[in-house]
Amino acid sequence: MSHLTAATRFSVLDRSRTREGHSNAEALRDTVRFAQELEGLGYHRFWVSEHHGVPGVAGSAPTVLAAAVAGATRTIRVGTGGVMLPNHRPLVVAEQFGVLESLFPGRIDMGLGRSVGFTDGVRKALGRGKDDADDFEGQLDELLGWFRGTSPTGVHARPAEGLTVPPFVLAMGEGASIAARAGLPMVIGDLRDRERMRRGIDRYRTHFRPSPWAPEPYVVISGSIAVSATPEGARRLLVPEAWSMAHSRTRGTFPPLPPAERVESLAMTAKERGFYESGLTGHIAGTEEQVAHELETVLKETGAQEVLVTTSGYDRDALLDSYRRLASIVSD
Repeated sequence: MSHLTAATRFSVLDRSRTREGHSNAEALRDTVRFAQELEGLGYHRFWVSEHHGVPGVAGSAPTVLAAAVAGATRTIRVGTGGVMLPNHRPLVVAEQFGVLESLFPGRIDMGLGRSVGFTDGVRKALGRGKDDADDFEGQLDELLGWFRGTSPTGVHARPAEGLTVPPFVLAMGEGASIAARAGLPMVIGDLRDRERMRRGIDRYRTHFRPSPWAPEPYVVISGSIAVSATPEGARRLLVPEAWSMAHSRTRGTFPPLPPAERVESLAMTAKERGFYESGLTGHIAGTEEQVAHELETVLKETGAQEVLVTTSGYDRDALLDSYRRLASIVSD
């Protein structure tokens, strides 16, 4: 293993993906058990996500799930990737993280995103519009103010005020500049579009202003990494997610993960096949040796301090094996 990989932190974002023939409850319990397994493998943090009204994702309440994960683990950092700030009042978000940090001191991360619901129906149900994402910077400032006790309302966020919960900005597009101006660590995807990712990182580093939260830029790159005994095995791990993405692009809904065998036997339209094939490319996937080499390249290109691995799969054993193989690359 290279010096560069050794100096980099590796963390995991688990989206609590539902699987065909398995319940939402199972997906959530799988997430908690997965966190325990990854803690044993030495990963730095374990994050959970926020999605609303998506058939393929059980994780809709990240701070609730983070509490379950933190309660079931002892040392790994636990957080959100992320809480979508436009969906919530900043005071309530501050209170939730204040409670988490009070219960699990020194282990909680506050990953924050600016997405609103994917569909008009979900946005309406949340009482939000597309333009609510435009005020993300203001919402972020308000949220951090609750921890510092600087709210102009004269109200105090209990138990958040005075606590330090590290904030991270999930940067999609605009997010890099917002993270830079706020002086916050940034999480940026996706490994499949390296050029765009590099532009975002450059913009972030150029405009970064030191803050109490981060004296210098801190870059976390995120994406799927699959490691197997053979290149074919690694590719198969990515098949269910690639098909779910293709399905969502062609039919408008994001479904539970199907087993790879079923996907491989499907008759696809040309359009579906195009999205599916493109969904399989650009990830870091292969044997330990191939993945180690690819990681070295991407870390050189980006200068990232941390990698947030976001791989999902139908086959839970193969998925855990992939994370185990990745951990062995990183700790060699």
